[in-house]
Amino acid sequence: MSSSLGIIMLVHTALDRAEQVARHWTAAGCPVVIHVDRKVARQVHDDFVSACADDPLIVFCDRHVCHWGGWGIVAATQTAAEQMLDRFPDVRHVFLSSGACLPLRPVQDLIDYLADRPRVDFIESATTADVSWTVGGLDAERFTLRFPFSWRKHRKLFDRFVKLQRAVGYRRRIPDGLVPHMGSQWWCLTRQTLSAILQDPKRPIYDRYFRHVWIPDESYFQTLARLYSTQIESRSLTLSKFDYQGRPHIFDDDHLQLLRRSDCFVARKIWPQADRLYRTFLSDQPGALKPAEPNPGKIDRVFSRAVERRTRGRDGLYMQSRFPRHGSENGLTAFPYSVFQGFSELFIDFEDWLANTTGARVHGHLFAPERAEFAGRETLVNGALSDSATLRDYNPTAFLSNLIWNTRGERQCFQFGPADTQKINWFLARDKNAQVSVVTGAWAVPLFRSNQNFAEIRAQAARLQKIESEQLEVLDSVWTKARVRIWSMAEFVESPIEHLQTVIDEMGVSQPGHLIEAPRMVDLSGFGKFLQNLKNQGMHPFLMGDFPVDDVFGGQTRPYHKPYLVQ
Repeated sequence: MSSSLGIIMLVHTALDRAEQVARHWTAAGCPVVIHVDRKVARQVHDDFVSACADDPLIVFCDRHVCHWGGWGIVAATQTAAEQMLDRFPDVRHVFLSSGACLPLRPVQDLIDYLADRPRVDFIESATTADVSWTVGGLDAERFTLRFPFSWRKHRKLFDRFVKLQRAVGYRRRIPDGLVPHMGSQWWCLTRQTLSAILQDPKRPIYDRYFRHVWIPDESYFQTLARLYSTQIESRSLTLSKFDYQGRPHIFDDDHLQLLRRSDCFVARKIWPQADRLYRTFLSDQPGALKPAEPNPGKIDRVFSRAVERRTRGRDGLYMQSRFPRHGSENGLTAFPYSVFQGFSELFIDFEDWLANTTGARVHGHLFAPERAEFAGRETLVNGALSDSATLRDYNPTAFLSNLIWNTRGERQCFQFGPADTQKINWFLARDKNAQVSVVTGAWAVPLFRSNQNFAEIRAQAARLQKIESEQLEVLDSVWTKARVRIWSMAEFVESPIEHLQTVIDEMGVSQPGHLIEAPRMVDLSGFGKFLQNLKNQGMHPFLMGDFPVDDVFGGQTRPYHKPYLVQ
């Protein structure tokens, strides 16, 4: 049984899988010429040859050393192709594959497909101006510079030599008549085109030129086919997908249905341990797929989504495999949350009131110096986050983003103030999910009620005011993406319910149109005089706003001891 289709296999690893696939091709009558990388140990190579010796359609060619990006891969392909054309005169199409390729459809489907297109060469071939998949910064320059150093093994030497050639203006001359083209290494050429490339009198000139082109296996046949082919379809019949760094995706058992959906004839790279894929596609599967035009575009959307997930990730998700550099995060946190500064100082049991009013989980001061004050004063919360200040302060931003990630779907609220750890300020300001409400100067209320020595109070007040002033500069930055509302204490106390209503409305919780119960405000009687005393002793408390000395707010706060209704 002879076939019009011949297969070239370039093999360097997983030789048992290569044998399995080769026998699948020959079972359909397709001869297979195998090139084994010369870097493979001789004994391993000899055992592989012996294992295939019983199949007359499997032959082996002379070996070359194959390095990524080097000439060896082209030389190996040339040697195998010459042997294919010489040994099997009935072959009319030659299909180049690797040991990691796997037929996805019955071989006869591919044979019939090519028989209907006897003069068509299937090879991805585009000029450097038309390709968008090159990775590494070298497009046209790969044809005009020299590359004596391996990009993978001697990256620094490679880069320095490229820079040197650019600096001195060195350019290689492209042989007359050649227009460099690029494309996938995996092609299917007609006998006429392939023999014309291999038997061209100018081949020594072309080989000498391409020997010093970077990654010549993506340009040698792609360029020369344009000289001889009468009909090129610039596409590969092999399904291969690459990530954003230009590395091939490796297909595993999980991709079975995805591969079937593509209607492609062959796919690479297949993981050698993907037993289910090999078992499924190398079995007799007549009618497993209806004859259809190969359409890798059917699964492009899946891969595009995978690339986006790999490069952008999910909002607020950080882990050992994805920890983007500063400024490259795709959303700092996973869900909206609220930060309240000065509210727990102004209102009695504010946390309980807020939890009852909004249904959110309300924490205390998560960044308090002693510990993280989780809701209910728990010591552990979702994701095994500890209340340990030491663990939290090792990476405060990771602490907060983990808390929001682990509780996404439930709004988190926490208290903050100038006495807390301030390393989180820029994170809060840059986070589009943060709702930050600040009553400036409210930190003075606990000092006012503390009954400490006034000298200590004055020193504390000066320190806290300086910290809060710096924090407000951050919140007012052009880089701020959080929703920020700031009131001076005097402004807020003048109309507290109106401002609370605004904050609750912005949280988006499902509540009646107006607050029906207000939190109790602390008694501020004498607070104006307290601030005046600070001024008299040389400390200027400006963040509280224009707080009157005559105790007018102190009189207003007395009814707040009981909840009241706003009509």
